[in-house]
Order: sequence, then structure tokens, then C-alpha cells
Amino acid sequence: VQLQASGGGLVQAGAPLRLSCAASGRTVSTYSMGWFRQAPGKEREFVAAIRWSGVYTYYADSVKGRFTISRDNDKNTMYLQMSSLKPEDTAVYYCAAYRVSIWTDSYMKSKNSVASWGQGTLVTVSS
Repeated sequence: VQLQASGGGLVQAGAPLRLSCAASGRTVSTYSMGWFRQAPGKEREFVAAIRWSGVYTYYADSVKGRFTISRDNDKNTMYLQMSSLKPEDTAVYYCAAYRVSIWTDSYMKSKNSVASWGQGTLVTVSS
């Protein structure tokens, strides 16, 4: 699966922003997918995940209630709607396709569970 993230930019704290991830390849709609982010000087961390059907979602505590992950399998596209952005949300955001359709907290949070990464899109939140 090939992934391409877009939609990053510079926004003020409190503003919304939507990221997109276009996917291509066979049977894209059967993959669970997610978003990770990496802030300067920090390790890449899990943000959100969505199961292949789009019915089940899972969020990191730091973004729960502010971010919404969704997908449109007809368009092979995944989204991350971000609201109430904070300066600490500043990071490069990566979309990801998971290796297998396991749905556990530990699996979704692990970078080792990812089969394919997008190239990343920078989100900068100014205070």
C-alpha cells in the first residue's frame, strides 16, 4: 500500500485543520489505518487508528475529544480532523497502514505494527 499525506500547515492555537491520506494499492479498504506524529526531538507517537470498516476508532489520550479520524473507502482516503489545536500538537504527522487486522490497544499504538508509512505532513500550531 502506498500512502500520501497532505493538509498540514501553520495555524493558530484553537484553530481547526484537516489532514488527508490518499492510499493506493490492492485491497486498500481491508487495511486498518492510523495516524502517528513526531515532534522535534521526540519519538514518533500514536495519534489515532481506524478499522478497515470505519466503524471502530481508537485515540491517544492526548487528542481524544479534539481529533476525529475517518475514512472513505470509495475514495481510498483517510482523514484526521483536528480541532482545538494546541502548540504541543506541533509535529510531522504520518499516515500509516497496519500489517494485519488486529484490534488491540498495544497493537495499534506500536510503530512496529505498521506496514506502510506516508511521507509526513508538517503541522505547526502557534500560540
